[in-house]
Amino acid sequence: MSDAIKHECGIALIRLRKPYQYYIDKYGTHLYGINKLYLLMEKQVNRGQDGAGVANIKIDVPPGHRYISRYRSVASQPVADIFQKINKKFRKALKNNKEKARDARWLQENLAFTGEVWMGHLRYGTHGANEIENCHPMLRQNNWRSRNLVMAGNFNMTNVEELFNKLVSLGQHPKDEVDTVTVMEKIGHFLDEENQRVFDRFKGIYENPDLSDIIEDNMDLQRVLHRSCRDFDGGYSMVGMTGFGAAFVARDPAGIRPAYYYADDEVVVVASEKPAIKTAFNVEYNQIHEVKPGHALIIDKYGEYDEYEFIKPIEKRSCSFERIYFSRASDPDIYNERKTLGKLLIPQILQEIDYDLENTVFSYIPNTAETSFFGLVEGIEEYLAKQRKKAIMDGILFEQDLDRLLSFRPRIEKLVSKDVKLRTFITDDSQRDEMVSHVYDTTFEVIRKGVDNVVVIDDSIVRGTTLEKSILKMLDRLGPKKIIIVSSAPQIRFPDCYGIDMSKMKEFVAFRATLQLLKESGLENRVDEIYAQCVAAIESGNASTTNYVTALYDPFTHDQISDKVAEIVTPKDLKAEVAVIFQTVENLRKACPNHIGDWYFTGNYPTPGGNKVVNKAFVNFVEGKGVRAY
Repeated sequence: MSDAIKHECGIALIRLRKPYQYYIDKYGTHLYGINKLYLLMEKQVNRGQDGAGVANIKIDVPPGHRYISRYRSVASQPVADIFQKINKKFRKALKNNKEKARDARWLQENLAFTGEVWMGHLRYGTHGANEIENCHPMLRQNNWRSRNLVMAGNFNMTNVEELFNKLVSLGQHPKDEVDTVTVMEKIGHFLDEENQRVFDRFKGIYENPDLSDIIEDNMDLQRVLHRSCRDFDGGYSMVGMTGFGAAFVARDPAGIRPAYYYADDEVVVVASEKPAIKTAFNVEYNQIHEVKPGHALIIDKYGEYDEYEFIKPIEKRSCSFERIYFSRASDPDIYNERKTLGKLLIPQILQEIDYDLENTVFSYIPNTAETSFFGLVEGIEEYLAKQRKKAIMDGILFEQDLDRLLSFRPRIEKLVSKDVKLRTFITDDSQRDEMVSHVYDTTFEVIRKGVDNVVVIDDSIVRGTTLEKSILKMLDRLGPKKIIIVSSAPQIRFPDCYGIDMSKMKEFVAFRATLQLLKESGLENRVDEIYAQCVAAIESGNASTTNYVTALYDPFTHDQISDKVAEIVTPKDLKAEVAVIFQTVENLRKACPNHIGDWYFTGNYPTPGGNKVVNKAFVNFVEGKGVRAY
């Protein structure tokens, strides 16, 4: 994505189902769990580079020994930083105790991060500063093992204020009004109540310390999650560990945020993406399962696991942006979906270049648009094959025409190269304009000046800033007659509130284009009408029922908005003609039929909170408030 946005976090969980000594004996190392978690996290580092965290719990170590360990980091390479610290801790402890490296009991009683339950998190911050306090996992501590809770998640809640007020009404005093705190404290509260429920049930039958074990064996985490999450409105995949070693991964009822798992007799593994599990554990894709929406994968103290419904599922609306951009394309389903997205753009592209393939060069914006580009090229080849067949069947070709038609291949070049290292520093919006022109380099002497069209595909166009400030200017230096920018995603018209940092409407170039069209058409009063509807809905408490902002786009066609986007992103001194093509929503659904979460493009939000957010975001825009709507 040429427009940098922050997005969904990554989660990882490993439960070693056998005693720690088993892995030392079988794999010849005390680092089996650590190494596997490192792989899971490195293979998901695309999901979070602001920070990372790791937590580990030992099961059944004697009292007086630490059983919860946690490291978090906001270093420039946080995953590497954390695991270097863990390895350093091991090397230091074993320096004079090398013979103990294969003694599980000694390791667990003397070293941190030697437990059976592992949690990892990769952070893309959509709230709060990039400080270590904002990194997951979050820890809620207590002297009773069963009341300890470690949590991490890939989530955003739309009703944080409501959840915060409920905590206050329960008698709590939360330290901050953010979803991370409110979610953990809410689950922690009902974990405490579950402890008390089981304690009251068995206190007359068992005495301490046996009662502690009885409580742990009879805790109902499904009940805890049901009571905690029933008033959550948002997208989430949350992973939690209790102090006694039980763990869970809970997924929202619409399946907005992803979660996958694999299990055998040695491990239960959870991650946000399937390729991470496949790589780390060398399993087949058909062995990796999706956690069902509204369900939690719950692993008990003894390593037994199952999926349990903790909240009633609704229509599955998993995020389509996962398929377009966020997740790794090494997932075979995502790879094929992205290729299909590219292929489905062919009719629009051919029309825009007037079917002049001989004088058109095709390219892409690195790196995430590469797979869609393969699909685009495949679609061009299929079009040419049909044209050849038609010409032969019609039998009207001279030999030289037939030779030319049979030998013709689409012109494919890598016109744009990306400096990946430089990209990591462009995080401050105030510096972005100055730096963005240096992120990409161009390839010269492959375009025939004043003759060739250039078609360049990107996975999506959000703000259009990079096109205007960098890419179009660079491509124009090559001297093309026409530049066609193609987005494999549809026009982004509405804010996200479920995990992606796209919350302010003024940032969307499709929104800005629509405002200009309204002005040019004498329909500016439409903005005032929709604003009044949004304000009234917010004041009456009905903002969650209807997305009033969709009416803003009704007067104009998809192509009219695309053409206006092209005008907006074209620098004044550009010589080439510019066109912008967006994927259609209909084709997105064809390419990703099992992932219909398309609220960014349609305004059709999967939860009521989404409607409230978009209405509030529009009010913020009209009132000139540069703040989040959730």
